[in-house]
Amino acid sequence: MKKNVLIIGAGGVARVVAHKCAQNNDVLGEIHIASRTRSKCEEIVASVHDMGNMKQDGVLEAHALDAMDVAATVALIRKTGCQIVINVGTAFLNMSVLSACIEAGVAYIDTAIHEEPNKICETPPWYGNYEWPRKDECARAGVTAILGAGFDPGVVNAFARLAKDDYVDTITDIDIVDINAGNHGKYFSTNFDPEINFREFTGTVYSWQDSQWKENAMFEVGQEFDLPVVGKQKAYMSGHDEVHSLAKNMGSPNVRFWMGFGDHYINVFTVLKNLGLLSEQPVKTAEGLEVVPLKVVKAVLPDPSSLAPNYTGKTCIGDFVKGTKDGKPAEVFIYNVADHKEAYEEVGSQGISYTAGVPPVAAAMLVASGEWDVKTMVNVEELAPKPFLHILNQIGLPTCIRDENGDRPLDFS
Repeated sequence: MKKNVLIIGAGGVARVVAHKCAQNNDVLGEIHIASRTRSKCEEIVASVHDMGNMKQDGVLEAHALDAMDVAATVALIRKTGCQIVINVGTAFLNMSVLSACIEAGVAYIDTAIHEEPNKICETPPWYGNYEWPRKDECARAGVTAILGAGFDPGVVNAFARLAKDDYVDTITDIDIVDINAGNHGKYFSTNFDPEINFREFTGTVYSWQDSQWKENAMFEVGQEFDLPVVGKQKAYMSGHDEVHSLAKNMGSPNVRFWMGFGDHYINVFTVLKNLGLLSEQPVKTAEGLEVVPLKVVKAVLPDPSSLAPNYTGKTCIGDFVKGTKDGKPAEVFIYNVADHKEAYEEVGSQGISYTAGVPPVAAAMLVASGEWDVKTMVNVEELAPKPFLHILNQIGLPTCIRDENGDRPLDFS
């Protein structure tokens, strides 16, 4: 068994991870949280204690760390005795933290694909640009590296694998739909790091269709979905991490990702983009200062973690999987519904952070028990889905199924 967790990052998702690790410290052992700003980590530690979320007495400590510094990260891993690292810092850190985990010989879990600050929407498949070339390195070191273990990517990958295992013999279509039907009350804000959020939507939309990569522009292709709880919602085909691994691993000729957007978000986004304010390339001001427009926009928007107290409504995220079962057409929708207010009451975060932060803790628990300690690099769909979904059901993110037999919770009996 592996014990002791190092959480890298101190944003909204890291807060959820810390609370959930604390709630399960009988399995995970000591909990450490590190970022460049130690005071942010200390605030998270205090919030865990204030909300009474430590399951049993134990270590919960804050540390200062520049996670781009591989040697410093290795030193902290060794100093704390952590055997599992959950990386929920910016996506720019992934390769540095993975390098530290390989050197230290500890398990690595992240929730999003690696990105380079000066590049957007690189050549697909995206995992092939940075992560997958290091799989042999992980295997030689006997290091478990679980990529994209948030909700999307992450839980939706497990949904696709579950559909293939139990509901559809041959898959023809995987359509992942992410709808946030909540309201944060601000004029405009993103639900997680604005820099990463906007980068998802300013480049080419890559989808896997007819067993090849297809390119579209953002907001070019829209569709209405009728979903449980949140009802009819408009969503747009978007580029997203999980499309790139599912296209490789699931054998489906069609894999698409759809995200819900309101007209107001689209209008503001379009103005910002057309003005050049979402560019990742530096520009010079009249005063001779060099600035990155996207970072300026990030600086003036609300911190996503500040949205939590007044957030209302629900999210619905799931997979429509089509194909054949026993030679007949089959379709299943596997999904989760989360509530913003309930997330805030439990861990002090809004629902988007909650859905992203709970799954890597479930993954860490499976690594700790040995069930997912595979000692190589994997995406979530390459692992047994039911143990993962079963833990998520127990710790806050239950799975439901809708098919020809009705709408019901996933049965773990």
